[in-house]
Amino acid sequence: MLIASYTKLLYPAAMTTTNAYTSMTNRFRGFLPVVIDIETGGFNSEKDALLEIGAVLIKMDTRGLLHPADTLCNHVQPFHGANLDPKALAFNKIVPDHPFRYAISEMDALKQLFTFVQKEVSKQRCSRAILIGHNPAFDLSFLKAAIERCKIKKHPFHSFSTFDTATLAGLAFEETVLSRAVIKSGEEWNNSKAHSAIYDAEQTAKLFCKIVNLWKQNQPIS
Repeated sequence: MLIASYTKLLYPAAMTTTNAYTSMTNRFRGFLPVVIDIETGGFNSEKDALLEIGAVLIKMDTRGLLHPADTLCNHVQPFHGANLDPKALAFNKIVPDHPFRYAISEMDALKQLFTFVQKEVSKQRCSRAILIGHNPAFDLSFLKAAIERCKIKKHPFHSFSTFDTATLAGLAFEETVLSRAVIKSGEEWNNSKAHSAIYDAEQTAKLFCKIVNLWKQNQPIS
C-alpha cells in the first residue's frame, strides 16, 4: 500500500478516473521511455567491447497504462583494440567471433538504434527519449562511449537522466535483482535466456510497465 498511499498524498488528482496521462506527451516530462540492455566484454566502457544492444519501446493505451511495444536487437562487432574479459564472456555466453552471430559495426548498430528510437519519439510527439535500465548507469556509460568512438553528434537520448528499475523494484517489490523482481511482479523468468540483451530488455520493460501501472491504478502491491 506504500505506493498508493504516497500517490494519494502527493498527487491526489492523479488517482481520479479523469487522469490526464493518456498520452506519452503528457507523461515523464514529455520524454519517451525506452528500455536498453547492453551486453559487453567487461565493465570498463572505454576499453571493453560492446557486444549486444537490445531495445524495447514503451507505448501508452487509452487508459494511460504502459505496455512494452516494438523491439530491436543487434549483435555488435568489438571495436578495434577492444578488451574482451573471459569472465564477462563466460557470464553472458557470447562468442564474439562466432560465424553465426552476424554482428554489425558499432556505427551501424547505433544508427539503427537511433533511427528506431527517433521515429517513435516523433510518432508519440515526445521531446526526446530517456533510457530505462536495470542499473542504467552501466548501459548509458557504454552507449555514450560508443557514441564518442563513432563521433556521432546527435542522438535521441537524454544525456544523463535515466529510469532505474532496480530502484523502482526495490521500492515496489523489495527486490533489486532483475530475475527476482520479475518473478515477484508475477511474471515468469527463464534462466536459460537471461543475459542476452533482448531478453533482459524485454523483462525490464515488463517490470517497468508493471510498476508504473500499479502506481497509477492505486492497487496494493503484495
